[in-house]
Amino acid sequence: MKFLLDAHLPPSLCGVIRAAGHEADHVRSLPGGNRTPDRVINQIAAQESYVVVSKDSDFYYSHVVQGAPPKLVLVRVGNMRARDLKDLIGRNLPEIVAALTMHTLIEIDHSTVRVVMEDPVVAPRPTGRP
Repeated sequence: MKFLLDAHLPPSLCGVIRAAGHEADHVRSLPGGNRTPDRVINQIAAQESYVVVSKDSDFYYSHVVQGAPPKLVLVRVGNMRARDLKDLIGRNLPEIVAALTMHTLIEIDHSTVRVVMEDPVVAPRPTGRP
C-alpha cells in the first residue's frame, strides 16, 4: 500500500511505514513541498493510488463530499511527540491496512482505529434475499 503523509505529520513517520513493507512519501517531497495545496495532494493521491494520512479535517470534508482523496487515514490525536505518534501508527498499521482494503476513510486516535466510510466498490451489497 502507498501512503502520502500531509505536512502536519513528521517526515520520520515514513520510515515506520516503510519498515512495515509499504511505500510512504511526505508532501515535503512534492514540488510544492509543505505548501502543496490540498486539491493537488488529492489529485496526486488519485493518480498514484496513495492513501493520504493527515491530521487536517479539511481532507475529511473533501473525502466525504467529493471522494477526494480516494482513501484517507485521519489522525485524531492533537499534539503528540513524534516518537509517540510513530509508535501509535506502527502498532496500529496492520489494522489500518486491513481496514483500507474494504473502506475509504479510517480514523485513528490514542486508543482506537475506527472505520468511518466503506468503499462502495468493494463493500458487500445486500442481495435482497432474506
